[in-house]
Amino acid sequence: MNKKLIAGLSGVALVAVLGLAFSLNGRAELPKMVVYKSPTCGCCSKWVDHMRAAGFTVETHDVRDVSPVKAQYGVSQRLASCHTALVDGYVVEGHVPAEQVKRLLEARPAVTGLAVPGMPMGSPGMEGAYAEAYDVLTFDAHGNTSVFAHIPAR
Repeated sequence: MNKKLIAGLSGVALVAVLGLAFSLNGRAELPKMVVYKSPTCGCCSKWVDHMRAAGFTVETHDVRDVSPVKAQYGVSQRLASCHTALVDGYVVEGHVPAEQVKRLLEARPAVTGLAVPGMPMGSPGMEGAYAEAYDVLTFDAHGNTSVFAHIPAR
């Protein structure tokens, strides 16, 4: 962008021009995601690939036991899956689709995060011969959950 043009713009106009530049160049950069996973878990690596393909920058930490991370960030055993991620103040537990993480970041609900308990077939990273229906849940610090999205069987 032209430096003389930028210097002549008021703060509001600059924000508008930069917003237009973002809309013309695609979306603004998504926040970095930090993932804790087993070094030998193939489905976790596939989920990380799914998140990267959706535009997230992902930093991975291979750990022998993800349980302490889950406990630190309020993921109960009934919500647990094989990996735990942190993104922009939220916890993402398990095979949550990227589009649901983006929706969470846009809506900014007052929750701890999202979870897909277990490892449902057909969820990102768990692709296979069939896909079962599953729910993406919100959860809070008190253990309350609600359905954020229902993903139908395909």
